[in-house]
Amino acid sequence: MMQRSEREHNGRDKKKEKPRTNWGLKAGKWVSSIIADPRQILAGFLTVTMFVMLAHMIKREHFSSNSQVKMAITQKDPFEGSKFEEQIDDLVDTSGLWGDDAPKLKPCWTKPTKSDQSEGYLTFSLTDGPEYHVSQIADAVVVARSIGATLVLPDIRGSKLGDKKDFEDVYDAQKFIKSLDGVVRVVKEPSTKISAKNLAVVKVPARVTKDHIAEIIKPQFQKKGNIRLATSFPSINMKKTNNVKSEIDSVACMAMFGSLELQSEVRGVVNSMVERLRTLSRKSDGRFIAVDLRVDALEKKGCLEPTSDGSKSCFDAREVAVFLRKVGYGKDTTIYLTQPRWNNSLSELKELFPKAYTKEGIMPTDKKDQFLDSEAPMLEDVIDFYMCSESDVFVPAISGLFYDNVVGKRISSGKTQILVPTDTSSSSASPDQFISDYITKKNHLAYSCFC
Repeated sequence: MMQRSEREHNGRDKKKEKPRTNWGLKAGKWVSSIIADPRQILAGFLTVTMFVMLAHMIKREHFSSNSQVKMAITQKDPFEGSKFEEQIDDLVDTSGLWGDDAPKLKPCWTKPTKSDQSEGYLTFSLTDGPEYHVSQIADAVVVARSIGATLVLPDIRGSKLGDKKDFEDVYDAQKFIKSLDGVVRVVKEPSTKISAKNLAVVKVPARVTKDHIAEIIKPQFQKKGNIRLATSFPSINMKKTNNVKSEIDSVACMAMFGSLELQSEVRGVVNSMVERLRTLSRKSDGRFIAVDLRVDALEKKGCLEPTSDGSKSCFDAREVAVFLRKVGYGKDTTIYLTQPRWNNSLSELKELFPKAYTKEGIMPTDKKDQFLDSEAPMLEDVIDFYMCSESDVFVPAISGLFYDNVVGKRISSGKTQILVPTDTSSSSASPDQFISDYITKKNHLAYSCFC
């Protein structure tokens, strides 16, 4: 009895230890059972085949440039962050995502002959940001040429009080003066002191006309002898009106697209940041995307709400990220963001595009104290403008003059891969479907100046 009781007790103990059975032994028994049952072999084969076919279907339908896709901006993509997504990203053909630079256009303008200069001066300031500078320069040069005034090199004033710099702190003064030689006389300082008594302050609308100059500005200049010009922007319109036909058109084009270049130190910072991004973009042959996405602008403009026709004028980080993924850009795509400092609202974009950077992440360490200043962000704005102008792809998440004038700069250099986001629920996944109308319709002002 004792022996039987012990055997039963030992048997029960062995049953309790069963969950700790060696997995290698279990696998061997499982394989043996499959070998013994041909039906299980067939079922296993069909299961593997089904998963292979499914993988091919998803790859073909989700990433094909000809497929129809859902934007799904309120729900996460089912493949986000998975190993499956990583494998698909490695297999996607990205050759059509970056586009080719357009043939470099030639200036249509002709340099006007020298004209008589009066003893009077035209002074002005560059204000608000680099997207305004090109228009302010063009208007000042056109007016100075039309009234015969000597142009005084402007100072530069940022959007915040006290953010003021000399022209030479940002732009190449010698290049500017040389480019306008024979068009207008440019000096760094007036030879005589200009007082309030002999200075007329005149506000002009952007893209000032010949009639406005003749009727409003010239009489004031003749009366006072000197003029202080301020360009206003009651509306934003950078669309093409006509081709270069007159002298005033040629002068405006020359000033807008042929006079402003960065001074050497600022240019060096931009070049080093571009090179850093290209180094980080080995899987895309050194190419990167620049996205104009500024959280403060989104909040101030209140532009995330659809307009009466259902369209949107700006997009947040999540919407931009989903848009870029849907048109085929993978997780290894390098992205430059104009957002001044990293913000938590960018996290969803960072999840889909780990190689997303703001200025402080890629700027040379020895330049950060000089160029990163939240209280005087003028130089940061200049850097953003030129980074967006020189990227391989530009995505304007916010509509406005920054977008308009970056496009003009890109047209002049042949970089026409400009993708405007959309929240449409069903659209082609090809980037070509989202190229800016400025490019596809050739209706940007720059096309009036280049041919």
